[in-house]
Amino acid sequence: MTEQKFSPKEAMIYSQRVAQMSKALWKAVEKDWQQWIKPYDLNINEHHILWIAYHLQGATISDIAKFGVMHVSTAFNFSKKLEERGYLQFFKKDDDRRNTYVSVTEEGEELLNGMNERYYDSDHGILDGSLPMKGIYGKFPEFLEVMSVIRNIYGEDFMEIFELGFKRIDNSFDDDLASLNHSERELNKTAELQTADEK
Repeated sequence: MTEQKFSPKEAMIYSQRVAQMSKALWKAVEKDWQQWIKPYDLNINEHHILWIAYHLQGATISDIAKFGVMHVSTAFNFSKKLEERGYLQFFKKDDDRRNTYVSVTEEGEELLNGMNERYYDSDHGILDGSLPMKGIYGKFPEFLEVMSVIRNIYGEDFMEIFELGFKRIDNSFDDDLASLNHSERELNKTAELQTADEK
């Protein structure tokens, strides 16, 4: 640590404030997450591993452990359970025989897509708690200061993967919206043709 420019009291209050807020926030996040995934017989670690493997498109167990903020043995054990259920597959790359990689199977991808489509089937306290701020500022909180702290703790590559996952989610919703708009246009076109034929 560099030369201290803060008092021990200031450091302790800051650390405890972060700890208490994190615990309170995690309790709400955990409840929301568990309610969302409960119908699919998954636990939080399993869902998180699926999500990471899907967005990294061929991740090592070490990658999953790092970006899932879990122990390597936890990442491996839950990945094996997901493999047994047909959601993940293990493989070796020809140019890298030392590491074991995982990727989401077609069945796993269908599961994730179905879960995303039914996101609103459960309550989301974190979302509800953030809506007043969105109403005032026109956007959800971005947590820029918190992101900076996380970047300083876990590194730039952690944040790159973090952002990549959300960028892929954002793009997939754009794709879904584009196909939905295309379908609506086709339906409207068909309705217009039928109306013209009836005249």
